[in-house]
Amino acid sequence: MSGAVSASEALLGAVRAGRMGEAAGLLDGMTDAERRACLPALKDLRKELRAAPWDAASRKAYPALHAAGAACHTGAAGTAAWLTAADLRWSQASPGVLLHVLGDRERDWLGDVAHRLAERPPLAQVPYELMSGLVRLSGCPVPTTETYVVGWIEQVGSLWQRGDTILQRLRQDPYTAELVAAVFEIPDIGSRLDWLFGDGPDSWFNALARLTREGALDRKATVDACVARLLRGGVPSDCRVFLRLLTALELTRDEERERAADWLALAPDAVSTVASHAQSVLGSLALDGELTPGQLAEMSGGVLFRTEKKLVRAQLVLLGKALRCDPSSAAELLPAVAQAFGHEDTDVQERALKLVERHLDAAPPEVRGEVVDAAEELSPGLRVRAAETLGLEGADRVPEPYVELLPPAPEPARVPPAPDSAVELAEEVGALLASGGDVAAFERTLDGLVRHGYRDRDALAEALKPVVTRLWWVDADPRYPSVEKYFRTDPHGLEVVLATLLGQVSTATLHRADQHGPMTDPCVHSAVAAAFNARLWEAAHRLSTDPLPFLLATPTWGSGLLEPDELVARLDEYRRLGARPGETDFAQALLRVRRDDGAASAAAAERATALGTAEGNRLALWLTTDGPSLPWSSRRTSGVRILLELGELDGVPGEFPPAFQRIGRPVSLFKARAYCAHYWDRAERHHWLAVVPGRRELVAARLLRELSSVAVEGTRGDASVLPLLAEAPGEAGEAVHLGVAYGLGARHPEDRLSAVDALLVLAAQGQLDTERLGADLGQLMRRGAVKPLRLAESVRTAATTGAYATVWEILRAALPVLLADLATDGAAASARGFGELLAVAAECAERTGARGCMAHLAQAADRRGSSRLVTQARRLRATLDHGVAA
Repeated sequence: MSGAVSASEALLGAVRAGRMGEAAGLLDGMTDAERRACLPALKDLRKELRAAPWDAASRKAYPALHAAGAACHTGAAGTAAWLTAADLRWSQASPGVLLHVLGDRERDWLGDVAHRLAERPPLAQVPYELMSGLVRLSGCPVPTTETYVVGWIEQVGSLWQRGDTILQRLRQDPYTAELVAAVFEIPDIGSRLDWLFGDGPDSWFNALARLTREGALDRKATVDACVARLLRGGVPSDCRVFLRLLTALELTRDEERERAADWLALAPDAVSTVASHAQSVLGSLALDGELTPGQLAEMSGGVLFRTEKKLVRAQLVLLGKALRCDPSSAAELLPAVAQAFGHEDTDVQERALKLVERHLDAAPPEVRGEVVDAAEELSPGLRVRAAETLGLEGADRVPEPYVELLPPAPEPARVPPAPDSAVELAEEVGALLASGGDVAAFERTLDGLVRHGYRDRDALAEALKPVVTRLWWVDADPRYPSVEKYFRTDPHGLEVVLATLLGQVSTATLHRADQHGPMTDPCVHSAVAAAFNARLWEAAHRLSTDPLPFLLATPTWGSGLLEPDELVARLDEYRRLGARPGETDFAQALLRVRRDDGAASAAAAERATALGTAEGNRLALWLTTDGPSLPWSSRRTSGVRILLELGELDGVPGEFPPAFQRIGRPVSLFKARAYCAHYWDRAERHHWLAVVPGRRELVAARLLRELSSVAVEGTRGDASVLPLLAEAPGEAGEAVHLGVAYGLGARHPEDRLSAVDALLVLAAQGQLDTERLGADLGQLMRRGAVKPLRLAESVRTAATTGAYATVWEILRAALPVLLADLATDGAAASARGFGELLAVAAECAERTGARGCMAHLAQAADRRGSSRLVTQARRLRATLDHGVAA
């Protein structure tokens, strides 16, 4: 026993000092009993190092500990677990050392360890040299797991470490055939190792193709595996790798013919590059008579409805060649061609119509009827042409008047009362912390916290504890400076109220915040943000000093508006209770109270005066005077952007708290900073509209730089406020329309969808100025802030909901700006996507029966060539000249 103890102490000393050679020497020749005796001390050292600072001593000990612990485990599972432990991963022993200390074990044991290591996920970062060395020492079957195969590929592809080639290494490796077969079974391996599969004579593709030709790899199995992997699908980069391998294999015509069913499955559904290859193979077979017309028609049914125009046009070209080679195939192929009549691209529709017109005479009568029926799917302009050439019935009938389909205007929703029980309120607090919630959920929850804090603060705090446990400040020492600073600079929504209820923020901090507001420098957003924050700080401060029975400013409606009779009733209840209203809360209530109904305002003012309180008199005066009118605005440019400056807001009472006085201050473009805390934190923006309900222009102007960034800089998510701006009450002026214009040109689809939603809501409410929005879009495209291609996608989405007339009016105002540049300079400032924009305009004009002329359109239509821009300009001119309605 004493020998075992001394061996353990000696090994531990060598490991602790990081003497790898000495530790390896001590491990050599140890019996299993001696190894097991050393293990507890090594585990204790491992625990010690976990808690130790990452310094030179611990870094030096880790590799020796890694090797010694692996060698002292006598079970394969324990050894594998020790070798791949996360805390030992970043400072391992080298594979050579590990193979040395493990190499004297039995072959079956080594093979077991090798396979256990290979079964670890790639994140375990098991060195391939260790796994392959164990396989070599044990003579076990080679593992074909993801970790092993990926390590093998990376090892073989490391050309810069050796002088040989990939082909030579694969020839020398006895396991190449097994590992190559395993490559096809690993998900997404191509996307993760795409950088290794390069081009050139020494590429993986050429090497595997060469081995296949030499017979080292089974050709049929390799081709089948390649095709099967493509059929399985996956991310484009993964498919690209296996397609390049398939291309390098250079399939013979017999091999292509044998897999015709696979190509037919790939052409309609695979990623674009794979579908293009399948289409090419099938086209070659079809033109050589090795694909039946029925198979070609089956293929066309899927390909013609793909979104890639290149594939669709190539398919129509193939069908045209097949019809010329074999006119008798018209009976089967023309119905397939006619399926393209329903394609969203009118160029595709026109190509298909030309093909049908050319070959319809060779088709039997029943096929002609089928094609004629399909022609109903053509765009209105092409349908008129098809009526003449194909003999559609009812070609001379008067089209039905166009009817615009807009979504219903959103109805205002009442804010429900706060929950009656503290437990229900706590559940809503948890939901709000998790999801953010809207104005209605936030306001009713805030009011509920104030109400229950007034009734029974201890019961409310007890109910809240389970739902706020994940907030970082819950278990913090209240005297810890970071907690006080956290709530001194920002209330962080409901958090300041919750922290107050749980005793985690001092009254002194709340008092300073309530009296002086944020210490940060003001920014363009601070006017509304300061008012929103001030009410939260006041609510929290009053909970600590003089609790409010409830909040006066809780809105009646989700928009933030407050009914005057409700506010009078709340003031009456305050009078009955002898409660002192919060200064900030009352100011917010005045800003929210609805004054657009003169009779209701006058009646409420009379009741407010009868209360005999100072707040009642202020409310009566507020209800009987005109509210602050919208300030003047002026446009300014900043780079490619068009932004707005606002003048001072008149009519803000002098007795309002300082935070609310800032709402009326001017907005200056050149004094506003490009970035601030509100630029990065979007969580509270949707509440700002409820600070000044009925005056959404004030908020939109302050958010205009962020809204412009979604188009100019490609930021993501800033346009999510646009639908809320559209639904908010009040005038939709320059700022709102400019914001929607930027959103329609956003880089990211989700931001464009938000802008489309806003556009449709404004149109449904009758508040969309299409002339203004179109002019803004034209100027923004001219300056390069909005790209025509992105705008085309947005307005096409809006039009397909049924708003063709609305979109046409917008484009009718926007397009002449770019057309003028095209006419004077010969090329539009942003010509890319201009043709797509004209296509949307032409479709809208066709469906609505628009007539008249558009400035500078004739010059674009008279240009030479057949580009998308020119063909769609001609289509739009023809529509406006003749008028077509759906």
